[in-house]
Amino acid sequence: MCTYSTEELALAKSSGKGPDGWFPLETATVYYDHPVHAPDEHTVNIDFLNPGRGPGARVAVELSLDSAKDLLAALAVTVERAADH
Repeated sequence: MCTYSTEELALAKSSGKGPDGWFPLETATVYYDHPVHAPDEHTVNIDFLNPGRGPGARVAVELSLDSAKDLLAALAVTVERAADH
């Protein structure tokens, strides 16, 4: 694996949904690397995890660079709006 950039953060009061339903999330890892499934040569990948629950407690996302930029912008707008409530 040739990960170009990796950021890991702890998550508080967060949940993810997997094949067995909802579970609490503890960490998120964001990195730029070769995807497993997406058609691009490199993608922005996000793994939401709860390591204590084993490998099935994972939500994986592979985004094209353009999609990642769009998601980042949408998150910024949503967080800004939420701060006003």
